[in-house]
Amino acid sequence: MKRPVIVAGNSSGGVLAAWLSAYSMPGQVRGGALCEDAPFFASELVTTCGPSIRQAAGPLFELFRTYLGDQWSVGDWTGYCRAAKASPSRTVRFFVADEIPQHIREYDPEWARAFWEGTVASHCPHEQLLTQVKTPVLLTHHMRDIDPDTGHLVGALSDEQAARARLLMESAGVKVDYASVPDALHMMHQFDPPRYVEIFTQWAATLAA
Repeated sequence: MKRPVIVAGNSSGGVLAAWLSAYSMPGQVRGGALCEDAPFFASELVTTCGPSIRQAAGPLFELFRTYLGDQWSVGDWTGYCRAAKASPSRTVRFFVADEIPQHIREYDPEWARAFWEGTVASHCPHEQLLTQVKTPVLLTHHMRDIDPDTGHLVGALSDEQAARARLLMESAGVKVDYASVPDALHMMHQFDPPRYVEIFTQWAATLAA
């Protein structure tokens, strides 16, 4: 293709979009990277900024690892729901349902285990990754809160982490835009597509031809 290419990803896909901006072959990503509610720093086991995975979505991933297993090798949804209801984590208690949601059926819990155990980012620290981006970036930042009972992050990344991510990317000399949408769900592209498309197209229109 001769047109600039834009990569976009939600959650860990947003981290991957930043990775592609930083490390893809020259010319492969020339337009920009949309990082939709990307858990910069908050998905690392050992992080340099704000809460780590163990103080964020990690407890949910631990239960997925234990009760569902890699490739659903355990598959104990009833046991998972029992443990989730008793969890002190607000994030975990949100993911309880009588029937297994379709998107969870299609999800490989091995991915969750990799985050809980820290292997997914062990050789790609975000502090380094973010200083290597080479294209314009849009970071959207959705619902977030700090649970007063546990001190854990509820959401993908904290305000502190979003600010640090922007600072590091800007230090690479690229244009970084930030859209704070605290009333949006984590997967805005799924639950509010018109809003997602509006934010995306307005940003894309500012990119160089």
